[in-house]
Amino acid sequence: MPILDFVLCEALVVATAGQPTPQEQPATIRLDVNLILLHAAVMDRAGQFVAGLDKREFQLLVDGAPRPITVFEPDDAPVAAGILVDNSASMISKGSQVIAAALAFARASNPQDEMFVVHFSDQVRLGLPPDKPFTGSISELETALSAFKGEGTTALYDAVELALFHLHATKLERKVLLIISDGGDNSSHEHLADVLRMAQKAGVLIYCIGIYDEADWDQNPRVLTEFAELTGGKAFFPSELNDVTETCVKIAGDIRKQYTLGFVGQEDGAYHRIKITAQSQMYSELRVRTRAGYFAPKP
Repeated sequence: MPILDFVLCEALVVATAGQPTPQEQPATIRLDVNLILLHAAVMDRAGQFVAGLDKREFQLLVDGAPRPITVFEPDDAPVAAGILVDNSASMISKGSQVIAAALAFARASNPQDEMFVVHFSDQVRLGLPPDKPFTGSISELETALSAFKGEGTTALYDAVELALFHLHATKLERKVLLIISDGGDNSSHEHLADVLRMAQKAGVLIYCIGIYDEADWDQNPRVLTEFAELTGGKAFFPSELNDVTETCVKIAGDIRKQYTLGFVGQEDGAYHRIKITAQSQMYSELRVRTRAGYFAPKP
């Protein structure tokens, strides 16, 4: 059942004429509110992921003030995941290993995930057929990834915009993008600030893998780091191309161990800062990674 479709017991009181009979099902109410969803990774002092925490062990602060958590899902809930693969000319020699690494990511992910592929050089395109927006099939993902064509320049921002738009077609609430690239953007129509704002508004978690050679003149790790940090994800820069597969498997594990928290946000058009903390009697110290804030819609 989608996160937004739930019997409301915290934000709304429903008056009924009587108790339902045993044959009746509780009414399901779809909320028409500004629900903000957060992905939260919890780690202990040693940096290991912590699973099995309860909603009561989390505290949510918005602009420094406590807010009630109205939606909570434990780790390993299904996600809609886009794999964005740099097809620029500088990636020609790296293509086969990147495809293998992306497939390793898919195999290590939740089998219920909905996945798609975006290829980008100076043009951006979807890898799956037009009549199949998402798939959980490894063979179909392999076919989509194998459509790699190393040529042209790098329209990274346009690729992220296409992926964000494509995610509108999923009914899953958790949304993730994995970007694999070896350079900065040099041919997009969109601007970095605009695309970052889109990603933050959509609540999409972005992971990035930068695979740079020392001789790459257009490398720009700052861009990948910014995409990751501002959405609550993480950027990785493996020193060797052979390490990309291991990194993809690590990212898949990271995603599967995250919690989903939701709360009713503001509608004032402003940016609001977010902080999540967690405490458990089983751990002396817990650290939570999530996005830094959200942009509220205008009333």
